[in-house]
Amino acid sequence: MKKAIEKIYILENPEKNIVKFATDYQLRYDDVIKDVFGVACLKDLDMMIQFNKAFQKSICVKLGISEKKVSLQTVVRIASKNDLLLLKKEMLLEAIKQNKESETAIPCPFDSIIQLQDGIFKWDAENSSYIQVTQIA
Repeated sequence: MKKAIEKIYILENPEKNIVKFATDYQLRYDDVIKDVFGVACLKDLDMMIQFNKAFQKSICVKLGISEKKVSLQTVVRIASKNDLLLLKKEMLLEAIKQNKESETAIPCPFDSIIQLQDGIFKWDAENSSYIQVTQIA
């Protein structure tokens, strides 16, 4: 049986200024939703978006959209290559904070093959980043 390629999501809570990456598995089985938004699951988050006006307003201000356009996909979405570049910068800064050399290789943060908005990507250990692949063997 072929293993499914893991999608990577980015979760953003503008009210608490929290941005976190998560895999399909983490969204389903870990407490990542609770850690970022303070609710137990995506259904609860959807309710929070509808009824928590302060949360709604923080989303509108951050994204420059009207309340009518606020949805679950505005705070939980599939990450893009640019999002992962931000993660790489954060990981490099963390390595520097821990007195490691900035040229140190970054460990693979997710599976070696992942799916983003932009397509399928494979980990390149030499460059410590994901590179887009055109075909999976």
